[in-house]
Amino acid sequence: MSKHRIGIIGGTGLYNIEGLIHQKWLRLKTPFGPPSDDFLVGRLAGRDVAFLARHGRGHRILPGELNHRANIWAMKKLGVQWIVSISAVGSLQNKYKPCDVVVVDQFLDRTKQSLNHTFFGRGIVAHISFAQPICEELRQIILKTARAEGAAAHDGGTYVCMEGPAFSTRAESLANQRAGFDVIGMTNLGEAKCAREAEIAYATLAMATDYDCWKDDEHVTLEMIIANLHRNADLAKRVVARVIPQIPVEPNWPCHSALKNAVMTDKKYWPKKTVAALKPILTKYL
Repeated sequence: MSKHRIGIIGGTGLYNIEGLIHQKWLRLKTPFGPPSDDFLVGRLAGRDVAFLARHGRGHRILPGELNHRANIWAMKKLGVQWIVSISAVGSLQNKYKPCDVVVVDQFLDRTKQSLNHTFFGRGIVAHISFAQPICEELRQIILKTARAEGAAAHDGGTYVCMEGPAFSTRAESLANQRAGFDVIGMTNLGEAKCAREAEIAYATLAMATDYDCWKDDEHVTLEMIIANLHRNADLAKRVVARVIPQIPVEPNWPCHSALKNAVMTDKKYWPKKTVAALKPILTKYL
């Protein structure tokens, strides 16, 4: 049995994961504050997993309120080495229809939260490589599995990450659409950055619910999103259950050594308090 866990982050409409055996709820404290919710741990498809409802059960947390550092730190503390993220997005192109999925490979940051998307600072400087922000090995597994489940799954795409909570203005949506970007959401960039710093392989199954508001005849509404979320939720659960047994038991992909040459601060200057806070992330470099 592997000592490493697989993390699952459920987005809008996905607040639990079915089929887990040996279930247990865990509440974790972190140096960065509380995670979105308690973690549901157990066994799924023969592997140890940890599930987190991104917005909390009952959907209580705004995208801009998400504590990505706490969520990912807690995942790392639980031994998570891979994260499958399920996310609702708006489509910015005609080819991505509502209920299609886009297995994205890039991000564009339209947030103002950079300091909340890194574990570093407070005396330790690190600059991770982020040219390829998604773990390609995990992305390919998700893509092939989604297609095997009959999904209209698109290979690659740029996820524009905005803050919200309001949806885009039409001018913003048209600008993103005309620039050739693919989907838009409010959550995944911070997760991806923190996961890379924590040396966790991270990939997203982005599930389109609407066309944002760039189309004259289709403007995004909450009612539209909720209706399509229900259609997407069953697919997401099936994909996750089939992805999990395909993930290797040992974490040896490039993402799992992302910090190897990323920390610039000489170890003799590392503040003890910062080291203590980052212990789950820095353990193999101490």
